Amino acid sequence: MNLRSYALVTASYWGFTLTDGALRMLVLLHFHALGFSPLQLSYLFLLYEACGILTNLFGGWIGSRTGLKRTLFAGLCLQVLALVQLSLLQEGWGRWISIIYVMAAQALSGIAKDLTKMSAKSAVKFLARDKAGVENHSRLFTWVAVLTGSKNTLKGLGFFIGALLLGQVGFQWALWSMASALVLVLVTGLIGLREDIGKAREPVRFTHLFSRSREINRLSAARLFLFGSRDAWFVVGLPVFLKEVLGWSFSGIGAFMAAWVIGYGLVQAAAPRLLRRSGSLAGGLRATRTWMAILLLVSLGLASTVQWLAYPVLSVLVGLVLFGFVFALNSSVHSYLILAYTDEDQVAVNVGFYYMANACGRLLGTLASGWAYLNGGLVLCLWVSCGMVGIAFLVSLLLPRVNGQVQGIPARAFDA
Repeated sequence: MNLRSYALVTASYWGFTLTDGALRMLVLLHFHALGFSPLQLSYLFLLYEACGILTNLFGGWIGSRTGLKRTLFAGLCLQVLALVQLSLLQEGWGRWISIIYVMAAQALSGIAKDLTKMSAKSAVKFLARDKAGVENHSRLFTWVAVLTGSKNTLKGLGFFIGALLLGQVGFQWALWSMASALVLVLVTGLIGLREDIGKAREPVRFTHLFSRSREINRLSAARLFLFGSRDAWFVVGLPVFLKEVLGWSFSGIGAFMAAWVIGYGLVQAAAPRLLRRSGSLAGGLRATRTWMAILLLVSLGLASTVQWLAYPVLSVLVGLVLFGFVFALNSSVHSYLILAYTDEDQVAVNVGFYYMANACGRLLGTLASGWAYLNGGLVLCLWVSCGMVGIAFLVSLLLPRVNGQVQGIPARAFDA
């Protein structure tokens, strides 16, 4: 894949990401204002996360057979459809009819997100080669970090845009504006991207959907609990806490969460410079174990401080900044390791399986966030998060350092 194609794929992913972040904030704040409980708010995102599980699993297989270009544009089309569907929601509908309707629209958005993400992340694999055609792991780590970090920075900006649009033009017009912008992104990509990317040389069998590799399985398990730990407080607990307990405005909540995700994305993008010795398989394994242990200590300190000190606002704001910094480094290293552990012919399938685990973690965290806040407030959300970080750390200790060839990658590639 040439740089022009990579730029078009990345730009399409960026456009989608802005609408994805804005949509999450729109739905959360709009329905909280309508009187939905924390648990009911979590219901709105259940099918979004659940559909991501199936999409990553089957989307990777489809992408390996048809090429990543088709799955990328399919994701953009579905997001436009989801935005239009949500704009047709009527305030006069009953509470549970509205919940079911929004869940269905969010399901489309969940499918769209994971088709787009799987396609863009998998495409990076085809760029990280040197002039001799050997995969350069230092370059791979850098490009993955840049894509992942920029995505999260833009998602944070999307949070702010969503809150701003809700306050300025209202729910329906905000959705129409985002759908129109995404149509322009889609048309640009369709015209400019002509190269077929990621199609396997030999058809991938349906039985290969589930990874048979212990390193892929263990890394996916660690990813599941890592992202569950974040969403256990981030999805419902934190924004509701800021609104109900601290009395923040919609714009204030959107700005804070946007700043957190933007900062998180910037740290991800800077990870190759911050973790200079992690651009190899052995270095990546050392980094993920070290920083996972640090994340566990930060999580325990944050939960303890919020529960027992008399300064909850300062504790939450400072603690979440520290959590975001360490979490971002872990996430960036994981995104590198999944590509380091797989070969080009299996990249779409293995990345799809890995992000299926990611979606499982987000689903688990979303449920936990609504339930924990309803039963114990933000403090219980943070303690649930601690438990998930602990499990992710233990699984990380089991990640193998594979010598010789890893899924067909020459051993000399790890010396980059």
